Parts: sequence; C-alpha cells; structure tokens
Amino acid sequence: MVIIGNTLISEDIFDQEFICNLAACKGACCVEGDSGAPVTLDEKAKIESELEKIKPYLTSASLAAIEKTASFEKDEDNEWVTTCLPSGECNFSFRNESGVLSCGIEQSFLAGESKIRKPISCYLYPIRVSKVGDYEALNYHKWDICSAACSLGKQEKVAVYKFLKGPLIDRFGEVWYQELCEVAEAFKNSGIGE
Repeated sequence: MVIIGNTLISEDIFDQEFICNLAACKGACCVEGDSGAPVTLDEKAKIESELEKIKPYLTSASLAAIEKTASFEKDEDNEWVTTCLPSGECNFSFRNESGVLSCGIEQSFLAGESKIRKPISCYLYPIRVSKVGDYEALNYHKWDICSAACSLGKQEKVAVYKFLKGPLIDRFGEVWYQELCEVAEAFKNSGIGE
C-alpha cells in the first residue's frame, strides 16, 4: 500500500490495466452483484433532491418500483445502496438504443439538468474505496464481468489510475492526482510490479 494524504492506495491500481468496454459487457455492472450501487449519505441526499430532474431518464418499471418502495435501501452491511428491479438492474439504469445499460442520473447530469453525475462508487469503478481507521483505502476490484475491460486495457496499455483520471480528480483533487502519478511512475521504475 502507498499513502498519499489520508488515502491508502493498493499498488494494483498502478499495474493492472483497464478500459471499460461497454460494447462487450453491455453495462453488466448495473445488473450484477448482491445489491445496488453504494451511495454516501451526501449522494443519497443530492439524488433525492434532484429526483424530479432524473426521473425522465428512468424506465417506467424503475419509476413504479421507486414509487412503490424507495430509491435507496440498506444492504447486508447496513450501507446505503440504490434499489434494484427484481431482474437485478439498478433502478437508475436504462438500456440505450445499442442495448447498453446507462445511468439515468448521469444522463440528467450530462444534459445539464442535475448537479450529481452518478454515485462515486460507479464513477470510480473498478476502484473501490473503503474506510480503514482514519484513511480511505483505494483497492482494485477484479470482477469476471470486466474481463473484456481488462483485455482492452492490456491491449492499449492503460493502467487503472490513468483510465480513472477524471473520477479520481473529481473525488480527491488535482494535486492528489499529480502526486499519485508521481508515485505510479516511481513504482513502475522500481520494477516492483513486474
């Protein structure tokens, strides 16, 4: 692990390669898993306050499910997550014209209608952030549904931290990201990850 400020960073994000390949997986991460997307309390509040702006980007099935139950629920770890349809799709996802699952929250944001892009847990994937004492730990999450993303990343030689430059800057800041790049370069030059 590498320490930058109050973050603990797994070396996997330097040496694992990844480029999301939606053409191959069709957004399977919006369906697979034990529960919906993890959200912070701040994200939950923002999404709830912007829900009317997000609703036009949701399916009728998702709207009915949200109306009947809720937008969020607690998972088995007592953490807030988005609710899902019985078929597994996140209630905030929809299939675009290519059959790829997309995020209604993000579509509303990209249209300039809402202020939240999407849950940071989705935006930062395949990095998962967890609390370890006073630190936030950043770990690479390997998932078989992302094998095409790993293959494409390897083909293009794009490390996880480079693929996630925008989300990492949004979450931790430009100065933090520059330091991360310096550490990654030192890590690469040391030959430790080889």
